[in-house]
Amino acid sequence: MKNKPTLTIFYQFDPWRSSIGGIQTFICSFLKYAPPEFEVRLVGTGDQDAVIGKWTEKEFLGRSIKFMPLIKVENDNIRKLIPTTLKYTAALLRHNFSSDFMHFYRIEAALATRSWNGEKTLLVQNDIQKQMDPLSGNNSILWQKFPTLYFALESYLIKQFNYIYSCHTKTAQFYQQRYPQLAEYTSYLKNTVDEERFFPLELLEKQRKSQVLTQELGLAEDTKFVLFAGRLHPQKDPLLLIEAFAHLNQSKVHLLMAGTGELKPELEAKIDALDLSKRVTILGAVPQSKLAALHQISDVFVLSSVYEGLPFAVLEALSCGTPVVTTDSGETPDFLAEDSGIVCYERTPEAIADALAKILHSPDLYPSTACVRTAKPYSAKSVVTEVYQNMFERWESSSSSSRKVHLPLSLTS
Repeated sequence: MKNKPTLTIFYQFDPWRSSIGGIQTFICSFLKYAPPEFEVRLVGTGDQDAVIGKWTEKEFLGRSIKFMPLIKVENDNIRKLIPTTLKYTAALLRHNFSSDFMHFYRIEAALATRSWNGEKTLLVQNDIQKQMDPLSGNNSILWQKFPTLYFALESYLIKQFNYIYSCHTKTAQFYQQRYPQLAEYTSYLKNTVDEERFFPLELLEKQRKSQVLTQELGLAEDTKFVLFAGRLHPQKDPLLLIEAFAHLNQSKVHLLMAGTGELKPELEAKIDALDLSKRVTILGAVPQSKLAALHQISDVFVLSSVYEGLPFAVLEALSCGTPVVTTDSGETPDFLAEDSGIVCYERTPEAIADALAKILHSPDLYPSTACVRTAKPYSAKSVVTEVYQNMFERWESSSSSSRKVHLPLSLTS
């Protein structure tokens, strides 16, 4: 019997470089909290100096993993003319990464994996129906222009998978109905927050660090901070947020925008046009350690997305004791308590501005303890450990031949 099972994770990013996105955050938790009983490998991307197509042993947050960059990607936060997913999938065709367990975050990668042996799991990180809806008009993903083609491809490739996980309840239900043969093996899986990194500060420490930032930015000492963290991308709709902030007529409130992306030039132009340059700071992509510090000193976190799954940034804000204002997207409206934030059921600048004003005016109604309590069930360590435990039990059962392993449809038809 093998010494330990192998999990290979497939996604187009490099965990040692700043890369914005919930999938990246989730994978990082899977790497960090991987138990020693597993060998963990990541097939990702590299910078211009990376050695392509070779395994290297590297340490990530105290955990030794094997890493192979398949392609070189200079800036993963901005969409290219040729999608990174396409280049990554093409590179996969030259390899066979058969493993005990394989995790995929994009269905396209399965074009290369039909002959690979091992248990395959698809993890879906968005509201797939809204993401593929051409009527949403947000141009957030190329497939949105060809939804029929996407779902035809998905129907062809999905037969390879043993399990489907989604962080969005309605998406999990959608897949159960669309693929009844896989319904038993399709389920909701919580997204996570790393409580070792995202936690609230004591009041005096929060005030001290907030004052340090106000001095760095040349702002009044009693300035309050509103934080946005995410890609400057149509899905997140940061342009709507800027319009909302223009309606928030409070001179001592400053918007911090942690992120970068294709909408940055348009965003900067709108900030100038609305005369908000002294009230908004675009910080660019920031590492997780700095992002945690921003959450800890902010008075409100805001999300203006068109659609979501279960946004990590919301969980991170709440875990730091920061209340949330969000549009009606993804799982957040289903778990956000009345004393930890506000859901804007009208996705308008006025509704977002009113919600921000309410929290800024009455912070005592949204205490830090309530926010932390709301985030508690999403602890990365507990969620990830349970997934690994289930995999290990299946591996032990398979190795001892005590029962049959659930086979993908492609191997049973």
